[in-house]
Amino acid sequence: MFTVLTRQPCEQAGLKALSRTPAIIALVVLLLSVVVLVAITLIQFHHKEVLLPGLKYGIVLDAGSSRTTVYIYQWPAEKENNTGVVSQTFKCSVKGSGISSYGKNPQDVPKAFEDCMEKVKGQIPAHLHGSTHIYLGATAGMRLLRLQNETAANEVLASIQNYFKSQPFDFRGAQIISGQEEGIYGWITANYLMGNFLEKNLWHMWVHPNGVETTGALDLGGASTQISFAAGERVGLNTSDIMKVSLYGYVYTLYTHSFQCYGRNEAEKRFLAILVQDSPTKTNIINPCYPRNYVTTLTGGYIFDSLCTADLRPVNYDPDDIITFEGSGDPSLCREKVAFLFDFKACHDQEACSFDGVYQPKVKGAFVLPLLLPRFDEVYARSYCFSAHYIYHLLVNGYRFTEETWPKIHFKKEVGNSSIAWSLGYMLSLTNQIPAESPLIHLPMDPPAFMGILAFFTAVALLCLVFLAYLYASSRKQRRSQHAFDHTVDFE
Repeated sequence: MFTVLTRQPCEQAGLKALSRTPAIIALVVLLLSVVVLVAITLIQFHHKEVLLPGLKYGIVLDAGSSRTTVYIYQWPAEKENNTGVVSQTFKCSVKGSGISSYGKNPQDVPKAFEDCMEKVKGQIPAHLHGSTHIYLGATAGMRLLRLQNETAANEVLASIQNYFKSQPFDFRGAQIISGQEEGIYGWITANYLMGNFLEKNLWHMWVHPNGVETTGALDLGGASTQISFAAGERVGLNTSDIMKVSLYGYVYTLYTHSFQCYGRNEAEKRFLAILVQDSPTKTNIINPCYPRNYVTTLTGGYIFDSLCTADLRPVNYDPDDIITFEGSGDPSLCREKVAFLFDFKACHDQEACSFDGVYQPKVKGAFVLPLLLPRFDEVYARSYCFSAHYIYHLLVNGYRFTEETWPKIHFKKEVGNSSIAWSLGYMLSLTNQIPAESPLIHLPMDPPAFMGILAFFTAVALLCLVFLAYLYASSRKQRRSQHAFDHTVDFE
């Protein structure tokens, strides 16, 4: 019995040493496994790289009455509040006049597009050609042709459609847009370029600017003119000229009206027709708006073949008649004669009226009007005096801009590198209908590898916990047995 008592301390020390070593190892492995699990999880989810889905492209052809312009727009594919953040990247002017001039030979329209379309193909990555939508919107020139000869207008559009179906892009149709649509798209363009819809904050995120007033849009085309601006909350909604537009999550109430035949070119034809009508001789006409001693000849067809001058045709009208116009350079008489193009008395002194009896709320805020008469050639230079007086009557006596509101009209052709044209607003509106793409997430580890490592170290941690629990249970059992043994020895 004495021998047992003297060997007991040595045996207990040995057992404790043997049991402590695997416990320490298991604890160290457990801690390492937990550290690895936390580390790879943090790395995987906090160091991920968001890969944006790239850019989308859209092509719009602005088929105006006097010319066609091709625009390329691009925007991030993920979009912002369901509307693309669009920018203009390329512009090409199609050679020749507007597509409405091809009413008698519609098969020749595609030839005019070829030069610009070859340039467009080089501007957009080849692998995106098939997914790039292309649209053609025709404005007042084609609206007039459709009213005058619907068959000819349809043949022009059909010729265009056949041409673009052979192109590598996703052609979405050629259509004649209404004057109201043209006005709304012009308003969207102006305000988008002015930064009234979106701006970048300190974190380079797109946000809606606080307290920014929208800008009204004026457009003077070749065959029509448009006015569009945000109307007040009290404006009556029982008129077709009041529209609601939704962009970037906000709804705007707009007044917009398009005046057919009041574009600069058609207005001048009407002016010349009035001069012919009022002249005692129908072949030699004095034009007070032309420079003094300037002489030019025009055919009767140039003036009277338009739908806008049909009611002013002479009784014995011949489109081949030669009419000579001589300038007198009389600005006062020019201003007086130009005023006859408008019917200002039809409003009967009503405040909410512009001209020809058309309803219009009082203009307010800033307006933008694209620069006019960009080309300096004989046809445009001889008409500078007419254009100046025409614009004056339109803005002051028509739209009723005053001494207080006139300085708020800004004459601009571009903002940044983008033209102030209805086509950009058209593209912005269309991006509401083009599905956005989700961003791609690039993780530090491939998901299968991450899940494998996660499962392995989780299993190791669980095994260590089970082993430590086993050691703890064994240790308690051993202590109880030793305690019972010691008690027996002491009793003996």
